[in-house]
Parts: sequence; C-alpha cells; structure tokens
Amino acid sequence: MSRPSPPVLDIVGTLVRLGLAAVWLVSGVAKISDSGQTYLAVKAYEVLPDALLHPVATGLPLLELALGAFLLLGLLTRWVGVVSALLLLVFIAGVAQSWARGLTIDCGCFGGGGQVEAGHTRYPEEIARDVGFLVLACWLIVRPATRVALDRWLRGGEPRAETEKERI
Repeated sequence: MSRPSPPVLDIVGTLVRLGLAAVWLVSGVAKISDSGQTYLAVKAYEVLPDALLHPVATGLPLLELALGAFLLLGLLTRWVGVVSALLLLVFIAGVAQSWARGLTIDCGCFGGGGQVEAGHTRYPEEIARDVGFLVLACWLIVRPATRVALDRWLRGGEPRAETEKERI
C-alpha cells in the first residue's frame, strides 16, 4: 500500500489544525461569555479546592482561546498540539472520574455544565468526543506541517524535508 504524498498530508494536517482551532475557539468563547456558569461547571467536578475554582474557571477559556488562535494562525503548531493533548487528557480524566464517582454533571465542555438530573449524563459520548479531539492533537504533534501557516512562513515558505525518523 502506498503512502500519501507530503502535499496530501499537508492538506489533511491543515484540515486537522483548523478543525481543532474551531473546537478551542468555540469552547473558549462559550465559556468566557458565561463565566458564572463556567465556574459552576468547574466546581461540579468536585476535584479542586475552593481557592482554585475561580482561577481555573477564568484561565481555562483564555487558554482555549489562545490555543485556538495559535492553531488558526498555524503558529507553534507542534507545541500547541502537545498542550492540546495534555489538556484533553485532563478533560477525559475529569469526565471519567466524575462518571466513576457517580456524579451527575454535564461536562461544560462547550459552555453550560454543572449538575444535571440523574440519567441525563452523557459521559461515554463526552469521552469519545474528547478522544477524537485527542487524535487530532496527536496528528499535529507527529506531523505539524500544514498549509497557510505562520510556521511555514517562518521556516522560509517550504516545509523542510522530513527525515525517515520523523515519518515513523
């Protein structure tokens, strides 16, 4: 079976980068536009001390907006992929621990969040969705070369040749 050509991989990478940028931007805007609800969503996980609730509820949407902006611009793509993957792992762990502990919450991933009635949780779907986003982040870690990206412009326009080690 033949491997896709670098230009095809660049196009796929661009779609991955822009898709993950959209995820972070939509999520960040939803959270920052209703900071009170974001605070309640963070609190509902019951894992942070009270002193950290406000900083996390304030900082999380700002981090998501920054990640989205960097990805939209195609700047520091591999590093943003790493931070995205780590954040998504935290989100997956948060939802999984809530599910395991029998909490009845909405994740608040795209705004809203907090306590919900028993039977109204969607933990499997939320975890599956975040695993899908994690796959996108991992793609950008492994192959950050994309089109229409500041990374490419800063390197001089053309992507550098990948070594065999980087392709594996």
